[in-house]
Amino acid sequence: MERDLICINCPMGCNLHVVMEKGEVVSVTGNTCPRGKAYAITEVTHPVRMVTSIVPVSDGNIAMVSCKTSQPVDKGMIFDVTRAMKNLVVKAPVHIGDVLVENIAGSGADLVATKNIDRI
Repeated sequence: MERDLICINCPMGCNLHVVMEKGEVVSVTGNTCPRGKAYAITEVTHPVRMVTSIVPVSDGNIAMVSCKTSQPVDKGMIFDVTRAMKNLVVKAPVHIGDVLVENIAGSGADLVATKNIDRI
């Protein structure tokens, strides 16, 4: 099996070509740095993504706080993570790095705030 990918690790956007045999990566070409090779291997064997979103804040000087997962989650769990955020409301104050939800949707990642929100 062969797959062509565009690396998303930096602005260069290298065109990667991955060759697999029996579920194992045999070769990666087209990358200009080691990060491209690592990205290609992960993308074809175990794709993961960071999940970013916003959630409502009660009693805050801003109505919403931006947030993200503390680490990439399995690509197949993205909708589980977003569903777990559906009814979430956090109370101000909120600080960058605050854990809003531990191990969200059983993903192994925490949901963390990426913005400071003061209490009104």
